[in-house]
Amino acid sequence: MSRRQRAAGTEVALKQAAREVFAERGYLNTKITDITAAAGRATGSFYNHFASKEELLEALLRDMLAAADEAVVDVAGHDADFSKRSAIRWHVAAFWAFYQAHLPEMVAVKQAAMVDPELGRRLQQIMADDDQHMIEHFSHLPNPPAESLVTISAMNALMEGFAYTWLVVNPSNGETITDEEAIDTLTNLLHHGLAG
Repeated sequence: MSRRQRAAGTEVALKQAAREVFAERGYLNTKITDITAAAGRATGSFYNHFASKEELLEALLRDMLAAADEAVVDVAGHDADFSKRSAIRWHVAAFWAFYQAHLPEMVAVKQAAMVDPELGRRLQQIMADDDQHMIEHFSHLPNPPAESLVTISAMNALMEGFAYTWLVVNPSNGETITDEEAIDTLTNLLHHGLAG
C-alpha cells in the first residue's frame, strides 16, 4: 500500500471514528485522543489530516452535504416546483432522512455552534453554500419571496429545530413521532407558508 493510500485510509478511519464517538459521548465530551483511539491510530496521525476537532467536524459536514447532493441527482421524484405540495414533501422527506442518517454529526454541529460562535458561523456558511440551489425552487411560487436566502434560513431553522426536538430531545423522554407524521407536519407548514 502506498503512503497516499495509507493516508487516505487514516483520514477515512478518523472520520468514521469521530461519528461513532460523537454518537456515544457527544461532540463536546469528545477529545481528539478518543477519536484516534477509536480509529486505532496514533494521536499524532490526527494532525496530519486535521488541525483540530473543529476542522474535522467541518470536513464531515462538507462530506455529508456532497454525498447528499450526489444522491439527489439520482433519486426519482425530485421536482423544483414549490407551488406543489408534492415537491415540498419530497424535499422535506429528503431532509428528514438526511438528518436521521447523520444524527451524530447534526447534533455535533448544533453543540459546536453553541459553544463557539465563530465555528458556528463557518458551519452555517458551509450549509448556506449548499442552499443556493433552493432559490430556483421559489420561482414557481405565485408570490416568490423577495429575500430567498432569508426564507431558506427560516425553512432550515424550522426543519432543523423540529428534527432535533423529535429525533434527539423527545425520544429521551419516551415521546416519539412517526417519520410520516413528522414529514407531513413540516410539509403542511411549509406548503401553506410558501404557496398560501
